[in-house]
Amino acid sequence: MGLLPAGNRLETTALYAQVEREVRALLDAPDPTTREGIRDRAMLHLAICGGLRVSELTGLQTTDVALPSMSIRVDGKGRRERTLPLWKATADASRAWMAVRGTVRVPELFVNARGEAMSRWGFAYVLKHHAEAASQKCPSLSQKRVSPHVLRHTCAMIVLQSTNDISKVSLWLGHSDLATTEIYTRADPTEKLEALNAIVPPELRRGSFGPSDKVIAMLRAKL
Repeated sequence: MGLLPAGNRLETTALYAQVEREVRALLDAPDPTTREGIRDRAMLHLAICGGLRVSELTGLQTTDVALPSMSIRVDGKGRRERTLPLWKATADASRAWMAVRGTVRVPELFVNARGEAMSRWGFAYVLKHHAEAASQKCPSLSQKRVSPHVLRHTCAMIVLQSTNDISKVSLWLGHSDLATTEIYTRADPTEKLEALNAIVPPELRRGSFGPSDKVIAMLRAKL
């Protein structure tokens, strides 16, 4: 289960209004005036926008981020590489972090206070901390266990609602087969999938997801 609660098609609008509130509360939880807060905000944005596995998120290197084209290169399981576009807000958060990251000895994008690569346990701690803070402003979050897997599941559901195509969800998440993707999408609250207008991920194509897509242009105008 992700941040999306179960329900029926009549509840779709209310359900996605709720998940949007939860996502925004989580993204707004880190303190934007501190180096750690700027880092955490960028990590949360990339985890949700990209639906990244923890290993993919913590394994990102500075050279994997292409801010001019608003995209990231992800090395997934089985050495499968994929390129994902970034929402404007996600690109802005990533740019803000890179501006204060400083010079460190490791190539990884995200580092801890000692300048070492962020570990999966470090990110889990960061997520738990901010989920608890976000639940103060968005009480529905207190009823859910917000884990890295939940963020990936939430991204999958957003992409599915936006595209009505499970194969595109598979491409986005870097799955090798649709059977794995179906595990992420069984909790969908609707039978006839509608596009999610509040947060619409860019249109997906096999291989690279180019920043010239019309949907990406729309995202740049909205976010």
